[in-house]
Amino acid sequence: MMGRMEQAANAADRRDRRFGYAMASPSLIVLFLIILFPVLSALFTSLHEYTLIAPNFDVFTGLTNFKLALADAEFRHSAWLTSRFVIGVVVLEFIIGFAVALMLNKVERLKPVYYAILLCPLLMNPVIVGLIWRMFLHPNLGIVNYLLGTIGISPVNWLGDTKVAIWTVILVDIWHQVSFMIVLLLAGLSSLPKEPYEAARVDGANAFQCFIHITLPMMRTVIVVTLLIRLIFAVKTYDLIYIMTRGGPGTATDFVSYFIYRTAFVSLNIGEASAMSIILLTAILGLTAYLYRYMRSLN
Repeated sequence: MMGRMEQAANAADRRDRRFGYAMASPSLIVLFLIILFPVLSALFTSLHEYTLIAPNFDVFTGLTNFKLALADAEFRHSAWLTSRFVIGVVVLEFIIGFAVALMLNKVERLKPVYYAILLCPLLMNPVIVGLIWRMFLHPNLGIVNYLLGTIGISPVNWLGDTKVAIWTVILVDIWHQVSFMIVLLLAGLSSLPKEPYEAARVDGANAFQCFIHITLPMMRTVIVVTLLIRLIFAVKTYDLIYIMTRGGPGTATDFVSYFIYRTAFVSLNIGEASAMSIILLTAILGLTAYLYRYMRSLN
């Protein structure tokens, strides 16, 4: 009798799995077409001498394009600039976002209004953000230099100075994306249980001690996920660079995404650009895997 029940249960499980696969197959096919197929196409192209001058796959080069990309001093320079940019925006946005989220978590009235205000920059298209700030930061006609002039500060060439341009792009990106950090961290803070804080207050813990010993440990998973998502999007930053600086002045803001674009559509070398894209994808996947393992170790 028990054997028949187990067989029936196994048959039901197999039917459920087949039904699940049947329901998921349309989504999996779409994911293959929009994600996996382009990646495989880029990998195939990176193994050939494919240019827009000679758009064919007649010459198989193997790993030559990858070697050329890694040996390219300009590509390494753009990777270094991208690293600086990513570290700058992720760290600053996290600090600002966590501070604002902690303050808003204490707010009881008008919280939906604050949410709406915070989401306004995030909902704007990056191209629009780039155009707006390029006008604001114009060295002669921009409102930023005008306001600085009213308090006696000389005009700054925000996008034309090699030492200032990358920090300008970082600040604009923070203005645009910090709301993402705030919303996710605030959602995590709102979901924390109240009992540990009440017990800590009974034991005489102050606000700082509660933050260090209760808030941070319980928020670790949310923090790692938030940093991971923001890091991935920061590495791919292209819109702001294309609109605001075009990688300039010189190569001061020539990040990897824009450098790959220049290699593909200015130098017309699609094969080497594909190799650079695969290298960038591999770096992102490796970092993602490391952070995912770290997040699993926290549980």
